[in-house]
Amino acid sequence: MKVSIITITFNPGELFDRTAKSILSQSSTDFEFLVVDGNSNDDTIEIVKQYVPTFKEKGIPLRWVSEPDNGIYDAMNKGLRLAAGDYVWFVNAGDILSEQNTLEAIIQSISSEKNEPDFIYGETLIVDSNGKVMGERRLKAPKKLTWKSFRMGMLVCHQSMLVKRALAPEYDLTYHYSGDFDWTIRCLKRAEGIHHTNLVLSHFLDGGVSKKKMKASLKERFNIMAKYYGWLPTVLRHLWFVCRVAWFKLLHGWI
Repeated sequence: MKVSIITITFNPGELFDRTAKSILSQSSTDFEFLVVDGNSNDDTIEIVKQYVPTFKEKGIPLRWVSEPDNGIYDAMNKGLRLAAGDYVWFVNAGDILSEQNTLEAIIQSISSEKNEPDFIYGETLIVDSNGKVMGERRLKAPKKLTWKSFRMGMLVCHQSMLVKRALAPEYDLTYHYSGDFDWTIRCLKRAEGIHHTNLVLSHFLDGGVSKKKMKASLKERFNIMAKYYGWLPTVLRHLWFVCRVAWFKLLHGWI
């Protein structure tokens, strides 16, 4: 099992350094590290170049490209095309792998499987800009996951899933903020073997693009849900979400 860990960057500053150190510290070396940069004008590429010999010393290929792109999902598609591993794993700048033995633990987790699963997933912790753990995600990764599970939202964080490269489709560039939601559903629809590691796989930096553009992101996500699960069920489910939040606030005296 070889993994392509892919990091998308555009002027990430010190956030890239945090991610690279986390990846470099892995006890397993059976992976490659790909950096797809959107023509950063800060010192990102100089930092990447400094890491190349260090990764090489550990026997880990570090390949990078820096050029203009058409947004994050275009960059992710470039990463998919560059990947040579059996699995792809997107870890954004600022995000880190949970432990130094995370990849080793994933490999051990699937060792009892008769066939290598098509989709591997786990839990995520949220961290602030200083890397301090803020807590768990509100949405939990279910013990049994299917493409229909995402009717309830993004139950598995993008940084905590590994997908067989052979079945992973390219991202739909018509989406600007929630393309990962659509991509994950399509991956799960194709997957025959889906494996829950029961591990925390990543620490996710709070405040990504979709959160900064929350209204547009939610609109895209609604349209994606309607496409896969039907317009009326999606409307009714969202009405239930609103009622649930209102009831929670009422019980706690917030309204």
